Amino acid sequence: MARKSKIIAGLKDAVRYSRGDLTRGKTYVVQVPRPIDVRAIREKLGLSQAQFADKFGFPLATLRGWEQGRRCPTGASRNFLVVIEKQPGAVEAALAAAA
Repeated sequence: MARKSKIIAGLKDAVRYSRGDLTRGKTYVVQVPRPIDVRAIREKLGLSQAQFADKFGFPLATLRGWEQGRRCPTGASRNFLVVIEKQPGAVEAALAAAA
């Protein structure tokens, strides 16, 4: 299909959609993870930023970025923070055993 034809087909689909016709196009489900309050996790443990970063292996600048809202933890870091939040003792024990 030529580029012009694709654009016209897309516009027609958009018009149908605006009129309630949901039979064309694709539906996407996006799951947005709940926000994570890194500062609250750290403060609950009674640690300074430097202590928290050192204890759990995060770069201090990254931790500060998370707490100040300039960045959001993602991937393994986010998952690790969830585990720290829910089971801090288990994380501390595992890290101590691995040292």
